[in-house]
Amino acid sequence: MDNKHVREVDPAVADALAGERDRQEQTLAMIASENHVSEAVMEAQGSVLTNKYAEGYPGARYYAGCEYADEVEELAIERAKELWGAEHVNVQPHSGTQANQAVYYATLDPGDKILSLELSHGGHLSHGHPANFTGQMYEVEQYEVDPETGYIDYEGLRETAEEFEPDIVVSGYSAYPRTVDWEAIQAAADAVDAYHLADIAHITGLVAAGVHPSPVGVADFVTGSTHKTIRAGRGGIVMCDEQFADDVDKAVFPGGQGGPLMHNIAGKAVGFKEALEPEFEDYARRVVDNAEVLAETLRGHGLSLVSGGTDNHLVLADLRDSHPDLPGSDAEDALAAANVVLNGNTVPGETRSPFNPSGIRAGTAGLTTRGFDETAIEEVGDLIYRVVDNVDSDDVIYEVGERVVELCEEHPLYE
Repeated sequence: MDNKHVREVDPAVADALAGERDRQEQTLAMIASENHVSEAVMEAQGSVLTNKYAEGYPGARYYAGCEYADEVEELAIERAKELWGAEHVNVQPHSGTQANQAVYYATLDPGDKILSLELSHGGHLSHGHPANFTGQMYEVEQYEVDPETGYIDYEGLRETAEEFEPDIVVSGYSAYPRTVDWEAIQAAADAVDAYHLADIAHITGLVAAGVHPSPVGVADFVTGSTHKTIRAGRGGIVMCDEQFADDVDKAVFPGGQGGPLMHNIAGKAVGFKEALEPEFEDYARRVVDNAEVLAETLRGHGLSLVSGGTDNHLVLADLRDSHPDLPGSDAEDALAAANVVLNGNTVPGETRSPFNPSGIRAGTAGLTTRGFDETAIEEVGDLIYRVVDNVDSDDVIYEVGERVVELCEEHPLYE
């Protein structure tokens, strides 16, 4: 990772890479969709497979010379099947959004109906937001969380499904801190003869480790990202029963993208192998335990949490009760200045713009990778609150930033 060849050819990019390395070493990565991969995964992603075009699938490529590309992709597929218990896996999507796109292409025609969770309630852009292709190609209706509890309103979801009669129901979320009842959503989809897509982008690793219930074998399609809680190469994945295999594969290629990023698939294969090791289950459990400690700490300081806490890797704080004049974006900026990197986030019942939201979202996957235990996480929660409560104090931000650097040095990212 010394980037010596980059520095010889392009010092400007080498400087940026060195700066990013230092930034990651000296800050707390608490964006819930980020994590730190191993050096083995990075090595695979930076391998000679970046040179290989491999349109098609193992054993049926459009170009010669794919024998090793086939070997790597088959390893990624077989390991994914073992991790999640899926009948069929496609590891070629470049991202979680493109994995979702493949399912839509495989099942829907333009103008068909999607039922999904509203963005400010924890949904995702690729589930039907008007700024996304899904909101432009399909008719979209959205369900919500219960405004009192912050939990998904499964009864309301089913009622909306019966009224709207969607072609596909989307579950799985980007800012929902609770366990998902996949069976309840499947029942709602079955009641209206709709497909069910479960997007586990955020919780792929938690599902693989068995610390969150799995939708595989329940939903018709399961998609995910491969670089969040699973710590593999960047990209997406689609899982389904064998009956949908051909449709999904054709929707990925040639339907939605060209040649696969074989170097990323190599990273996926290595990351999946790491996740099959017994230590990964312990890691995933510690991610959840650390998130619970973070939630308890923030709540103890008087911050309101959506749903009151968390069951997974993320905590979503609603600042409107404790700090009504503080947008989440301003809290994000102050925390970034103190070397704590998380994001402002919309909350249920949002009255502000998504660019100027009322909440902040924090995740514990990256810190757990660095070895932060519950005591260290509790201190991190204290530091977060100190900044949130003093966003205009340069002295506080400086002092917190200094302590964060010390914590980072106590928990080095790469030896």
